[in-house]
Amino acid sequence: MAKKKKKKIDVVYSTNPDYDFSYDEGEEQETLPPGDQHLKVMIDRKQRKGKEVTLVTGFIGTEDDLKDLGKTLKQKCGVGGSTKEGEILIQGNQISKVMDYLQSEGYNVKKSGGN
Repeated sequence: MAKKKKKKIDVVYSTNPDYDFSYDEGEEQETLPPGDQHLKVMIDRKQRKGKEVTLVTGFIGTEDDLKDLGKTLKQKCGVGGSTKEGEILIQGNQISKVMDYLQSEGYNVKKSGGN
């Protein structure tokens, strides 16, 4: 098993015996209510061997809430997908189903990109 390395950025050595390196953990933002969210829905084919995915971006909130929304969207569309780096990926061209569901839940949704 590999040992996990701690990320110590720009710290080489300290002569201070009381020095304690503190990690800057990214604080999660509080989830905004659906009416304040501005989501963009688009079709993406880049780096996916030409296969289409529906991409939802612009969600502001915790990772758990993002995963819950992604799970619900996958169930409504009846397909697979994932949530990574603040984005929801839904397999296939599901843009109409995703937009209809998000609008019914009160989210501000815009279609982005061509097609």
